[in-house]
Amino acid sequence: MLHHFTRSIAHIALPDKFTYPFHYTPHPLCVMAADEVQVYLQHQAQWQDELQQGKMFGVLIVQTTEGEIGYLAAFSGILAGKNIHPYFVPPIYDLLQPDGFFKKEEEHISAINHRIRELEEDTSYQKCRQALEEETARCSRLLSQAKAKLKAAKELRDCRRQTEQLSESEQAAMIRESQFQKAELKRLERSLKEHLSSLQKETDTYVSQIEALKNERKSRSATLQQQLFEQFRLLNARGEVKDLCSIFAHTVHKIPPAGAGECAAPKLLQYAYFHHYRPVAMAEFWWGDSPKAEIRHHGHYYPACKGKCEPILGHMLQGLEVEENPLLEDNHRTTVLDIIYEDDYLLIVNKPAGMLSVPGKETADSVYSRIRHLYPDATGPLVVHRLDMATSGLLLIAKTKEVHQNLQAQFSNRSIKKRYTALLEGIVSDEEGTIDLPLCLNPLDRPHQIVDKEHGKPAITRYRVLARTESQTLVAFYPLTGRTHQLRVHSAHSLGLHCPIKGDELYGSKADRLYLHAESLEFTHPVSKEKVTIEVKADFTQQWLPQPKAEQSV
Repeated sequence: MLHHFTRSIAHIALPDKFTYPFHYTPHPLCVMAADEVQVYLQHQAQWQDELQQGKMFGVLIVQTTEGEIGYLAAFSGILAGKNIHPYFVPPIYDLLQPDGFFKKEEEHISAINHRIRELEEDTSYQKCRQALEEETARCSRLLSQAKAKLKAAKELRDCRRQTEQLSESEQAAMIRESQFQKAELKRLERSLKEHLSSLQKETDTYVSQIEALKNERKSRSATLQQQLFEQFRLLNARGEVKDLCSIFAHTVHKIPPAGAGECAAPKLLQYAYFHHYRPVAMAEFWWGDSPKAEIRHHGHYYPACKGKCEPILGHMLQGLEVEENPLLEDNHRTTVLDIIYEDDYLLIVNKPAGMLSVPGKETADSVYSRIRHLYPDATGPLVVHRLDMATSGLLLIAKTKEVHQNLQAQFSNRSIKKRYTALLEGIVSDEEGTIDLPLCLNPLDRPHQIVDKEHGKPAITRYRVLARTESQTLVAFYPLTGRTHQLRVHSAHSLGLHCPIKGDELYGSKADRLYLHAESLEFTHPVSKEKVTIEVKADFTQQWLPQPKAEQSV
């Protein structure tokens, strides 16, 4: 299971610390190991159709107790219908073993599913349901007709009372008529209810059986899932063991998500600890086509998923010296905010790439905190809208609560005009167009967004090509909505432009920065009511479209 490099690695120094799994640049040894795994995959003809559909693989550089350096390989989930393949580390728990409790109980649940389908498709049950539906509709019509007749008779009596001089006997007769018609309606309601009740009982005979089976299935599935989670007993570098239930007990949802513990990273670490190998560095890469909702590029490296792996790796990496999260590096400690426009009511900042708009969970420095320090007496939330940490450009700040509310309203009714410039990896063939792909958060892999036409919120972007080279396209984006990562997903997704923004680590490939810049804002001043237009060109556009750096008009 331990693989030796086919090429010399003597010239490559080992890293000082283990890979921070949620944001990293692959170590050269990981790249070499991944290359060898990919060569192996290319020679597995029997897997090619499945691999083409896409799968995540991982490599772990390890050092044996004798000081030998090698690597382990793993895949996420199941490959070719099996958990175990000689080239890859085994699963933490093989739920597919024929004599295991999982397969046996799975057979019970499958039998329940089969019985449910039989009952739902039973001819007698279908006839009962159809008869109940038809008779319910017929009875409803009869009842509506009777009520309408009763109402018409009442209106006629009321009209006679208002227009005629009625004798006592005539009035008494009208009262008897009203009482009789009401009694008739009650008798009809009772008769129809009894008729439908008999049909309902026939249907309920089947429904009660189906519901009982579904409740049994639900109970068995929950018990099976609990038993399965308890089988995943995960080690860490200190030799401590925790099962999935214990690991996820302190998370928001308390319960492990489906598939937890079956990703490549936990498999690799578990095997290394079990065989007393020292983990040195790790990387995961995608192989095959991208999923329809997510964005994955063949051969690209990706961080571990947060929904499933963050709690697990939080335990498994204890005892290792792990790299710091590079996103927490204070790269702008000495950066002075570039204030492009300011008056008594608002200001506009040219946010540098890599600075947060508002404080994060682990990072206090942000445009908001800087502005709060500069203007301690300012009221309201200050920041009117947000830019991704990696995006540079114009950010609108309100000095008062009233101005903030006014500007937020302009964003809500889409009267504020925004323009972004982005450098894309690839060629956009059309000169302009509109991208309409609804987006929502991937709950198992925050902060990634996915395209979801059923649950996603509307996300619409207009674009215009500004310039092209043989391999890149400079575009202007005009977002009509403001969803998280909207421009990044619309650029990279196969149903969008299919050209990721240069430097987009989430949806493309890493570079020196994310080549996305909010270059123009146009809005109505909340106090003067004059149109304000502010424009600041991105530094990376100078070689494409040389222009003055800043322009503004009021």
